[in-house]
Amino acid sequence: MTDLMWRIAGGSGDGIDSTSQNFAKALMRAGLDVFTHRHYPSRIRGGHTYVEVRADEDPVRSRGNGFNFLLALGDSFARNPQEGTDTVYGNEQIKPLAENLDDLNEGGVIVYDEGLLDEETLERADLDLEARAEENDWHVYPLDLRGLAREHGREVMRNTAGVGATAALLDMDLDHIEDLMEDAMTGDVLEANLDILERAYDSVREEYEISHDLRVPTGDHDEQQVLMSGSNAVAYGAIDEGCRFISGYPMTPWTDVFTILSQHLPKFGGIAEQVEDEIAAASLAVGASHAGVKAMSGSSGGGFALMSEPLGLAEMTETPIVLIEAMRAGPSTGMPTKPEQADLEHILYTSQGDSCRVVFAPANVRECYEQTRAAFRLAYEYQLPAIVIIDQKLSGEMRNVDESFFDREPNADPGSVLTEDEIREAAHHESGKFKRYQHDAENGASPRSIPGQKDGRFLASGNEHTPEGHISESPTNRVAQMDRRMSKLDSIREELDGGDESHQTHYGPDDADYGLLVWGSQQDTVFEAVDQLNEAGGSVKALGVSDLMPYPEDEVSAFLESVESCLVVEMNASAQFRGLTQKELGRFGPKLNSLLKYNGEPFEPYEVVEGFERIVSRDAAIPEGTKFVPAAGD
Repeated sequence: MTDLMWRIAGGSGDGIDSTSQNFAKALMRAGLDVFTHRHYPSRIRGGHTYVEVRADEDPVRSRGNGFNFLLALGDSFARNPQEGTDTVYGNEQIKPLAENLDDLNEGGVIVYDEGLLDEETLERADLDLEARAEENDWHVYPLDLRGLAREHGREVMRNTAGVGATAALLDMDLDHIEDLMEDAMTGDVLEANLDILERAYDSVREEYEISHDLRVPTGDHDEQQVLMSGSNAVAYGAIDEGCRFISGYPMTPWTDVFTILSQHLPKFGGIAEQVEDEIAAASLAVGASHAGVKAMSGSSGGGFALMSEPLGLAEMTETPIVLIEAMRAGPSTGMPTKPEQADLEHILYTSQGDSCRVVFAPANVRECYEQTRAAFRLAYEYQLPAIVIIDQKLSGEMRNVDESFFDREPNADPGSVLTEDEIREAAHHESGKFKRYQHDAENGASPRSIPGQKDGRFLASGNEHTPEGHISESPTNRVAQMDRRMSKLDSIREELDGGDESHQTHYGPDDADYGLLVWGSQQDTVFEAVDQLNEAGGSVKALGVSDLMPYPEDEVSAFLESVESCLVVEMNASAQFRGLTQKELGRFGPKLNSLLKYNGEPFEPYEVVEGFERIVSRDAAIPEGTKFVPAAGD
């Protein structure tokens, strides 16, 4: 493998995330494709956290198999061992070194801060680093990064010293790193960081004879690149599609989208409101949309559960709204900073009665942008809620994208809203009220009026209602209104199937014998596994599904018909996407096997490879931390 897989580890509050982002930007500016993965605890300060940065001259779309360079800074905010916490939490100070060794590839490089992780600390942790390094051919470089930072600046700058040491060991030029520092800092702080960076770089080059083969790859981009996360892409897609109102309450990992939009919407004349809870957040967004603005809200897990009532209100009043659900491990608070795909059934069916909504699950930065825009377009054309599902992995991982990808026209179209002239010619009740909810509306969406439009007055009720909005329990009216609302999903499916591009992503040879089915953030990891399987002589293809409601029956059916057997890959314990597929396409149940992972860590490609081999050979083992569920009756 030619790619660099660099992991920086420390404690929450030690600047691990910002340091890794800057390092990834430097690699991107040097012409490489980059991908980041972050792991962090649900604590403000302290607790083992790490970020991986993978870089190569070829496209990089997922985590690698393990990693090959560890920069272990230690946890400077670890719980005090003098208070007896060692017996409960272990030696937290050394976890950034000790807990990352199992994933470090053979022949890998270790740099650790002996200014914090001294010999006494290593001995107390019973970590025989020397023996393990010899066994795995690791190349170990202990450096007093803390001491260097203290001597020439401040202790927090030991991250800068670690990056300087990394660059020296990888034979990497400092120019792009220094440029980033100059963009972000000024004055004495800049000078101190530049000094520490260069001193660490020179120290390594002078003190060590570099014995490892790992070097930073070389590459070149054809055009300008930007580095962004799924949260960035969702936020920018919303802005470009005309969203001008967001309301929310902070909850990891939804907070990233909320924060980005709160920072940027005012620049476009929009409004961002942080409110007291998620019920208020969704209700406020429904009200804003009713008044005529494109509106968004969202949450994670338990916060989204509180939105069930206003979500049902939006469905009954046919008020368009876009909601973001950023999944994390549950139930309840669960593991609030770890990824999981276990909210699927909750998102599809929460609220009251039969669901009438659009649900998309984008798989990467590009899809986050495009499908958020599609969610707004469909929500406001068909007057229903549209939900975009992401998760902690997709929310925070960073990728480089061609800047030109976002060079698109904005869209402020309010959807199926009538002008006052059109309202005047439209059907009205004898009382003068506009027939907002006509029984026989084309494609299911009866045109809207906005409060304040002349002759557009109607009643908006959460009860079942007549065309002008009066409460009604008439069986005939009920059937007519329900059938019309539900018919929107058929119209939307027809529109999506007839479009120029599908939201589903096919990968691998068309004539492959076996299939992998995946949804959401695990898609590109599965695609990398397909490459590895086929390079080893397999016959495998994959389908990444983004349209979850209405379900793309024709496209998934054609895929499943073309393979002998299929492995469904997802991060939950109950095979929810496999269950959805069997609900919609029951005849394919005997072909569907599951590979599940729900330990708080996303899949790595090798886990999918080994899980797939279980289809071909029932005797094949699967990786620790995953679960294989065979096809029904197998």
